[in-house]
Amino acid sequence: MPNPVSDDLEGLKRLDAHTVSAIYDRYFPDVYRYVRFRLNDDRQAEDIASDVFVRLLEAARAGRGPETNLKAWLLATASHILTDHLRKSYRRPESELPEDLADEFHSLTINLENKEQARRLKTALSNLTGEQQIVIALRFGQAYSLEETALLMKKNANAIKQLQFRALAALNRFLSEMP
Repeated sequence: MPNPVSDDLEGLKRLDAHTVSAIYDRYFPDVYRYVRFRLNDDRQAEDIASDVFVRLLEAARAGRGPETNLKAWLLATASHILTDHLRKSYRRPESELPEDLADEFHSLTINLENKEQARRLKTALSNLTGEQQIVIALRFGQAYSLEETALLMKKNANAIKQLQFRALAALNRFLSEMP
């Protein structure tokens, strides 16, 4: 019985166009959701998710691509790119004007409240450790099970439970301390 994951890895090593296309089609939605959950920006999430696959091809050409778990490699790469992106944006914060300035006052108020909630959550998430951010993103942004999260993070399920518990407690604490 053929193993699609090992077939994908073999095809990737050969830079087979059909295999590369199939990998992109299969894993892009997962990578995009992971980045989108942590970033909260559709355009940048698409750019970063695409960059993950560019790096996959570069790594495969150089002979240093994933050896066993393609999905874990892709999500780990997305995490690294995202961390670099967030570091740069913290150094040079950008603020965009809302596109719906001409809307009625009520819809503007709701929009501002939603943005404020998103900002508060993003700020609280940024106070978590890197591992805590990843476990929150995988468990709640991607809806991965404990076992899937444990596999991707190379930990056992009990360690993931503890990490998730501490992350949620810290997130709750940060949110309650915010004005």
